[in-house]
Amino acid sequence: MLSNVNYKWVHLFLPNLKASPTPTKYWQNVENDGLHFTMSDSGWAKSVWGKIYGQWLAGCAVFVYDFEKFVPEDILSKISKYGVTSFCAPPTIYRFLIREDFSKYDLSSLKWATVAGEPLNPSVYDTFYKQSGLKLHEGFGQTETTLQIATFPWMEPKPGSMGVPSPQFGVELIHLDNRPCEDGEVGQIVIKTSDRKTVGLFSGYYRDEEKTASCHYDGVYYTGDLAWRDEDGYYWFEGRIDDVIKSSGYRIGPFEVESALMTHPAVIECAITGVPDEVRGQIIKATVILAPEYRPGDDNLVKEIQEHVKNVTAPYKYPRIIEFVTELPKTISGKIRRVEIRERSKMN
Repeated sequence: MLSNVNYKWVHLFLPNLKASPTPTKYWQNVENDGLHFTMSDSGWAKSVWGKIYGQWLAGCAVFVYDFEKFVPEDILSKISKYGVTSFCAPPTIYRFLIREDFSKYDLSSLKWATVAGEPLNPSVYDTFYKQSGLKLHEGFGQTETTLQIATFPWMEPKPGSMGVPSPQFGVELIHLDNRPCEDGEVGQIVIKTSDRKTVGLFSGYYRDEEKTASCHYDGVYYTGDLAWRDEDGYYWFEGRIDDVIKSSGYRIGPFEVESALMTHPAVIECAITGVPDEVRGQIIKATVILAPEYRPGDDNLVKEIQEHVKNVTAPYKYPRIIEFVTELPKTISGKIRRVEIRERSKMN
């Protein structure tokens, strides 16, 4: 019996478990008789299709490691000791793993690594590749679905890109005026369901028909996530609709600013949110976890980080407010809870 399982979601997902081998075999690239390790709490929907059942159905053993506190060295030592062959974790985990000395561990058994849960910063991809020799293959899904978009084994990863739509879903990009997006245009990720049986899509929100009807109607499921597609068909995450910041007429996705921040050596982890402003509508706030060798009280550091973001992205995208913290609020799957940061900002 799995502990802390959210039975509301298990009830909705069990009929769709036959979809699990698709993301498991053709994204996580698990091996028959291999040993797969996904870091995902058992109360999270991804544990159903991305940690246990799909791997078993593909003939792969599952490595399970329970811990009360995440310690990067422990994870690397377990991969080394037990010969893990494929690994999957959210970006948060990789951000801390890359700060360790990989040369202390025998990671020769590890042949494949995937990442999901939230967008992957290119700087994290690059550092992990240099240290491990493995290219991270990103994927995108939701609690309401299995894997929608992924960088599959036969594809060359583009750092920061989610990859291409899975044939399992009728994924499209819809502009705010409800027309299909051209390449380069930001739109909402949707799944067309009117002309196909969409195995892997949730049946509905438990005892909440109104909420279900608000996002799944007229043969379309609206994910609430924004992205754009490049000329090669790769999708790039822009942000949740509620997370996009509107400042002085600009629409600013938090992920681009976060990725710029992550290239500064002082920043271990960060979150970008919008703060109400009478003149600009909203201004950008950065909530930052600093590397141990940097001090939060250093005013010069704030200016240095701001100038860094201006140079990496654009002057109008720099954070006018920077708050240093020791931890960021997260879901049990490791996603940063920006909504909680926004609520805290209102109270201060």
